[in-house]
Amino acid sequence: MWWLPILGLLIGMALGTALSLTVPAEYSRYTAMAILAALDSVFGAARSGLAGEFDNSVFLSGFFVNIILASTLTYLGDRLGVELYMAAIVAFGVRIFNNLALIRRQLLARLKSKAVIREDAGRQDLST
Repeated sequence: MWWLPILGLLIGMALGTALSLTVPAEYSRYTAMAILAALDSVFGAARSGLAGEFDNSVFLSGFFVNIILASTLTYLGDRLGVELYMAAIVAFGVRIFNNLALIRRQLLARLKSKAVIREDAGRQDLST
């Protein structure tokens, strides 16, 4: 089930491309932050799913809390004249790349273990 968040992401990207919605320029930062926060949650869910630790309530709460936090930082930064959204970009960016690295390692470990199992099965066939 680890692939469900990624499938949802792909469906959402396809719908967004097909519908071709236009976001007003004054909301572009908020939209970008919401997308970045959502990507962080999706990749975190995929990573935890591969590890066998996925919890739907943790995913949903993290998804919405991340979006609210990123939007709030962006809003406060706009009101104060400080680009606070940059802090969220850095934090979410680091988390996304970290999750992608962990996903890659878990997938490679699974591929290696399947190759070892196939190799062992081939050796057993030769020995009989």
